[in-house]
Amino acid sequence: MTSSGNPAYKVRIEKAHFEAMVAHAQNGLPNETCGLIAGRVERGAGGEGVKVVEKVYFMTNIDASSEHFSMDPREQLSAIKDMRANGLALLGNFHSHPETPARPSAEDIRLAYDPSASYLILSLAGDGEDPVLRAFHIENGIASPEEVMEKGTATFTRGDL
Repeated sequence: MTSSGNPAYKVRIEKAHFEAMVAHAQNGLPNETCGLIAGRVERGAGGEGVKVVEKVYFMTNIDASSEHFSMDPREQLSAIKDMRANGLALLGNFHSHPETPARPSAEDIRLAYDPSASYLILSLAGDGEDPVLRAFHIENGIASPEEVMEKGTATFTRGDL
């Protein structure tokens, strides 16, 4: 459970999606990159909710900034239409941190309006050769880590604040 009593989720993502997100982030350097994640929600063996990422939508950061991002509204609308046409649910969004750790900034927390979304942050800090993906539930100004898994195993990382 989160601090507000909402159920905590795990996020399951295929390695190919993770690698595509890393490539998108590296290609966007020195700026932050962003996108949406879509799929379905399942129940895990312990009854917990598992967000299964089936499609990643890569967006243009119209701010072209290394410190913040804004998604192109036309691309967002196109992605939502595609999700609906393919029976997918919007699970959350992601963005990269080119030079800082994979944890929400004060701005990330301030701009997190949807408590049902998972907020994924991909850090390329350091040499960029060891990217870190973390997920967070953000509600009422509080960021709580969500476990990120690859095909049911915690292979990427668990976000620690």
